[in-house]
Amino acid sequence: MAKPTTDESVLRKIEGLVHEEQHLYGKGDLADHELVRIEAIKVELDQCWDLLRQREARREFGQDPNEAKVRPASVVERYKQ
Repeated sequence: MAKPTTDESVLRKIEGLVHEEQHLYGKGDLADHELVRIEAIKVELDQCWDLLRQREARREFGQDPNEAKVRPASVVERYKQ
């Protein structure tokens, strides 16, 4: 996310990723590169949701939500659901 990040821009990114994921799943049998892309989408979605939670928490505690940063996949993928 190179542009200034807002909640709305993150939500638009999530919508785009979900649409792409649904499109891929809708194809039925997937090629290896499509399976790899689905896994990448899942990681990107986790990062986006994490970023939204960070922004919300920063607002809640009187901090600047624009200071929230996208965390690496190695961090967000270790969270427990």
